[in-house]
Amino acid sequence: MAKAKFFLDTRRTKPGSPSVLKVAIGHRDKTAYISLEARLLPEQWDAANSLVVNHPEQHVLNIYIGGIKQRVERTLFILADNGSLQGMSANDIKLEIERSLNPSKVEAKEHKQRNKRLFAVRFKRFAETKKTSTCGVYMQTYRRMVAFIGEAALQRLTFEDITKEWIAKFEAFLAKTAPSKNARNIHLRNIRTVFNEAIDDEITTAYPFRRYDVRPVATRKRNLKVEDFRTLIEYPCEEYAVKYVDMFKLMFMLIGINAIDLYNLKKIEDGRVCFNRSKTNRLYSIKVEPEALEIINHYRGKGYLLDIHDRYKNHQDFLKKMNDALKKIGPMKRVGRGGKKVREPLFPEISTYWARHSWATIAASLDIPRDTIAHALGHGNNTVTDIYIDFDQSKVDEANRRVLDWVLYGKK
Repeated sequence: MAKAKFFLDTRRTKPGSPSVLKVAIGHRDKTAYISLEARLLPEQWDAANSLVVNHPEQHVLNIYIGGIKQRVERTLFILADNGSLQGMSANDIKLEIERSLNPSKVEAKEHKQRNKRLFAVRFKRFAETKKTSTCGVYMQTYRRMVAFIGEAALQRLTFEDITKEWIAKFEAFLAKTAPSKNARNIHLRNIRTVFNEAIDDEITTAYPFRRYDVRPVATRKRNLKVEDFRTLIEYPCEEYAVKYVDMFKLMFMLIGINAIDLYNLKKIEDGRVCFNRSKTNRLYSIKVEPEALEIINHYRGKGYLLDIHDRYKNHQDFLKKMNDALKKIGPMKRVGRGGKKVREPLFPEISTYWARHSWATIAASLDIPRDTIAHALGHGNNTVTDIYIDFDQSKVDEANRRVLDWVLYGKK
């Protein structure tokens, strides 16, 4: 049989400070506590009679405690009478007593607990903790889920509702507009990441990915061979595209620096550019070779290292225009009365990211150690070993010089 008694909890109270009066519910060798709106000094509590004594408001407090006692006893009687106590824990009984004492508070608490289990609430909250670009990727996944089952249904979805079968149906839906398995995997990995966080926070034990494959599928390499790279940088392209070819060369010479990091470079110090890569926040330090410095000097900016920061409203604007221009480079002729341009692109799928892939591939072809290439690209594992061993940066500098000598001058 469950029992309840009043209990002045002095366990964590500093001497001379009042303690919280609680109701202790004992059931099956377990105890749960309900805190009351009363704080008392030890000498103001008569534990044997459950009464407040020697307190300026003892009359009011004893009426309050009497009312609590009646509702607690009534709740225990009802639970025992309808046979509910048999299958309840001390915490279950505590919740029912709290419901009788303060229904609105319990309802708010239960609503909060339900929200914790709602997948959409957790997903959006997780996305909002990420930087803008990453948050955008997560919200794209959110929009695909809305398109799949609708906003209202998604708002009701709990972690337990997302089963392996649900994931399979969602991927089948994604396949209608995203035939690439790797593209679909982005959305599945985003969902899986939120599941992992919820499991870590003990919100759920459900995990639909235990036997669901989200491994990447091998794709065609996105890089230029040495001969192709030379063709691109030496091609007599249209005047407007010259600066984009120069920026592509500069990206390559700075070991495949990303467009956003190139856009945000501030200055050269001691012959190097130092920056935290936007994607990983990992610190980079790249030696500026003479060929790279020549390009930089030609496109010097005002407040930033390069004038692309002055000429484009943001890095995405620069990136889009550069990729569009690179894709058009190649033989061009005008046809018809209007002189419409007809192009034969040299590399119709090229993008700025090819500079990074090309550097790594060419470095590997020169038998530069994989460990050096990995450090050059910032692919260290951030392990304890990585933290305590300062990789010899001169190895990366030498590797970049070897790559440039081979690509620009044919010297191995």
